[in-house]
Amino acid sequence: MQILLIIAIAMAAGLLLSRLMKILNLPNVTGFLIAGVLIGPFVFGFVNEESIKSLKLLTSTALGFIAFSIGGEFKLKFLQKLGKHIIIITLAQAFVTVGLVIAALLLIPGEDRVPRALLLGAIAAATAPAATLLVVRQYKARGAVTDTLLPVTALDDAIGLIIFSVCLALAIAFSSGKGMTAQTVILDPLREIGLSLLVGSIMGALLAGAMRFFRSNANRLSLMIAAVFACVALSEMWELSSLLTCMLLGAVFSNLRKDAVRSLEIIDGWTPGLFMLFFVFSGAELDFSILTSVGVIGVVYIIARSLGKYSGSYLGAAVARSDKNVKKFLGITLLPQAGVAIGMAQMVAASPDLPASLASQVVTVALFATLVYELVGPILTKLALKHAGEINETNLGNATPIKNFVRYFKRSAPMK
Repeated sequence: MQILLIIAIAMAAGLLLSRLMKILNLPNVTGFLIAGVLIGPFVFGFVNEESIKSLKLLTSTALGFIAFSIGGEFKLKFLQKLGKHIIIITLAQAFVTVGLVIAALLLIPGEDRVPRALLLGAIAAATAPAATLLVVRQYKARGAVTDTLLPVTALDDAIGLIIFSVCLALAIAFSSGKGMTAQTVILDPLREIGLSLLVGSIMGALLAGAMRFFRSNANRLSLMIAAVFACVALSEMWELSSLLTCMLLGAVFSNLRKDAVRSLEIIDGWTPGLFMLFFVFSGAELDFSILTSVGVIGVVYIIARSLGKYSGSYLGAAVARSDKNVKKFLGITLLPQAGVAIGMAQMVAASPDLPASLASQVVTVALFATLVYELVGPILTKLALKHAGEINETNLGNATPIKNFVRYFKRSAPMK
C-alpha cells in the first residue's frame, strides 16, 4: 500500500509540474524531472531511496515500452528512404563523441586516468530516446530533423552498447592488470548484442502472428503489453539489453503488420502515465549534493560530449549530404542523456574487477551529466526543432512564459 501511495504522489507531482511547464511553454518531460527532484529523498523526502529501489521494475518496464515505441518507427520503406544517411550520421556522432571525451579526460591527471577516460567516453555515446520521443510527440514535430532524429537515437544506443562493452573490458584490463582476450573484448559484447536482436525479432514475429486471432482493441493492447513484459523479463534473465530487445520487437512487428500504425496508436493511449512515472522517478534519483564532488572532470565531460555530439552529427550529415537543417540542428537534439547512461554507470559500479574509487567517480559524473542534460536537453531539443521549422506554432504556442502567466492568472481570477 505504501508503494501505491508513492506512485500516486509521483503522478500528482508530475501532473502539477506539467501544468506549470505548459504555462512556461516548456516540455512536459522537464516538469516530470523537476517533480521527481522535489519529491525525492534529496529535497522534500516524500519518496525515500528504498522506495526508489523497489520501483526499479516499473522504470525498467517503462524503458521497454519506450524502446518498443521507437522500434515501431523503423519501417523498412522509411529506412530505405533514409538509407545510408542514418548509418553514416549515427556512426560519425558516436565515434567523434567517444573520441573527444576520451581525449579530453586523458588530459586530466589522477589515479586510474586511462580507465576513467575509457568508461566515461563510452557512456558519452548514449542518448536518451525517451526524452526526445516525448518532446517530439508533445509538439507533433515533423520534418527532416525529426525523421532523422528518431532512428539515430535508437541506433545510437546500440552502437553505444557495443562501444561500452569493449571499453569496459579495456578499463578492467588497465586497472586490474588482467590480460585482454578476444572473449572479453569481442565475443562477449557481440553475444549480448546478437542475442538481444534475435530474441526481439522472434518476439516481434510472434506478436505479429498472434494479432491475426484478436481483433478488438482491448485484446490487441493486452497482447502488446504482454510482449513487452516478456522481452524485458527475458532480457533480465539472460543478461541481454532490454532496450535493444524491445526495440527489435517494435521494429519487426511494425514491418510484418500492415495495420501496425493503428495498433501502436492503441498502446500510445496506455503509456503516457507510465512514461511520466519513469521520468519522475528518474528525477528522484538525482542528488544535487553531487555537484560539489564532480569537480573539473564533470565539467570537462559535459563540454567534450556536447561538442562531440554536435560536431560528429554535423560531420556525418555533411558526408551524407543531408538537409541543411539536419546539419545545423541534429546535434543539439542528441544531447539528452538518462536511462541508458545511468544503466552503464551502474554496470561499472557492479563490476568486481574495478576499484571502488574509480566506480564511484564514474557513477558520480554520469549522474551529474544526467542532471544537467535531462533538465536542459529537452528544452534545447524543443528550441532546435522550432528553429528548424518542424514544430507547428499551434502546437508550440506563440506566447512568452510571462504572457502565459498573465493569461493564466487572469483566467483563474474570480469574477467581479
